[in-house]
Amino acid sequence: MASSVFFFFFFFFLTLSSSYLPLSVFSATVVEDLANLSPPPDFNTTISNNCLRDPLLRYCNNTSSSPLDIVEIFRSTIVASHLCNESKNPNCVESFPRIRIHGRPKTAALYLSFDFFWKYCPLTVVDIELVNNSLTNGFPTNVLSCAQIRTLDLSYNQFSGFVPVQDLSGLTNLTHLNLSYNRFSENKISDSEFFKRFNASSFIQSGVLPNVKRYKMKVLVLLIVFPIMVILLCFCFGWLCIKRPDYLPRICRRSHKFTFAMLEAATDEFSDQHLVSTSNTVDIYKGTLRDGTETKIEVYKEKVSSEKRREFAEECEAVFKLRHKNLLRVLGWCNSRNMRALVTEWVQGENVETWLSSSSALSWRRRLRVVLGVVEGICYLSDQWPEITFDLTTSSVLLSDDNQEPLISHFKIGDGNNLSTNIFNFGLFLLEMITNLRPDMEQEDSERRYLEYIRVHYPDNLERVIDEKLKIEERTFDQVKQAITLGLMCTDKPPLKQPSLTQIYDLVSSLYESSLRHH
Repeated sequence: MASSVFFFFFFFFLTLSSSYLPLSVFSATVVEDLANLSPPPDFNTTISNNCLRDPLLRYCNNTSSSPLDIVEIFRSTIVASHLCNESKNPNCVESFPRIRIHGRPKTAALYLSFDFFWKYCPLTVVDIELVNNSLTNGFPTNVLSCAQIRTLDLSYNQFSGFVPVQDLSGLTNLTHLNLSYNRFSENKISDSEFFKRFNASSFIQSGVLPNVKRYKMKVLVLLIVFPIMVILLCFCFGWLCIKRPDYLPRICRRSHKFTFAMLEAATDEFSDQHLVSTSNTVDIYKGTLRDGTETKIEVYKEKVSSEKRREFAEECEAVFKLRHKNLLRVLGWCNSRNMRALVTEWVQGENVETWLSSSSALSWRRRLRVVLGVVEGICYLSDQWPEITFDLTTSSVLLSDDNQEPLISHFKIGDGNNLSTNIFNFGLFLLEMITNLRPDMEQEDSERRYLEYIRVHYPDNLERVIDEKLKIEERTFDQVKQAITLGLMCTDKPPLKQPSLTQIYDLVSSLYESSLRHH
């Protein structure tokens, strides 16, 4: 083997250098020689003779291949000649035992790029040291073509990716391996024969082996930091559930439950700018929820017992289920020690009281349509939710911008239902729709005096009480008179004389259908 190796180098580096290559090969750069030199005419014969002497030479399997292979073999001898001298071997004419490039990044990168050289790596090379060259990219697998090497040192570079453990294991002569101080990816080799063969000193800060300090930090995180983070997350999650569930995903919260903090945020801490109206029992605010929904928030002032709060919650549960075109949609409620509040949708539109003063309320038919919608809402509540009562005045009934549909908007939570009171309030509402007059609630006994004023002019002088803006033809005057009669019957006392809701609905519906025929 030694004689064939010697012959190889003698023949390729001495014979070729003296007979075929000019002496300038040692003074010109490898790049210049690769560009300028070409194989001599009998180069193919020379290769054939060498293979006859030593069939184990790497290029011997290619003697019958294409001319391009001949060129590659010739070019590899040029690179070998230069690299042997770059590595400061003592006698490159006789031997090329070591490839050694330290601290020369450009030179190391250049020679690594010559794949054709590594393909025909000289058999005499037993040590490869490419140290401190800041080489990047993945593991230089082309150096593994030198399968006979005993030493491979790639330390102090910036190689990354995975180390080809299986290919390195195939280098049976390899006794010294140093991959330290690189950026390789971690390999699961701690229990393999490969690791036992080279031990940890070959992989110091290479990234190949698990980092003990990093794993200690992971253990610290898992045992101390992680539990603390879990506790903090649970605390934050609990705080959100209790105070601000609107920050949770919709699937994780009950949309109808509002907290004091949510309503406080929606009304800018219940500022006067958001206050719509106030009374002795309730403050009404306009609020904007976190998702942009505009709401009406009725805050009840009275402090109540725990039992009353429980009843309030039960009634809110019922109100939340209300679904009717003439009832304002309830979004939810707040029932904490600090606050009782009902949250409903905010309707862009005016109330009936304001509408009666506008030009759009001149038609008797349109007023009847509003009254009919209110009656339908009352009938729905009485039939489906008799435990819920409501406030019925021209100021509490809203008209939506969309279709002028009337919406009963003030629900009296906790007051209990009283059918007689509801019918009485409807009678007042109906009379207000006709007269465009209403009791002054700030004055004592205003309702009684309001009703007496109408009764004084009933039935002969009704023109005195009918809204002068209301356009009434002679044929519809009788309808107005029937409506006033109904209003007075509803407000009559004792309650035994009041009509039933069914009778009220039938009469109002009949009046509205009659107005459509006369229109």
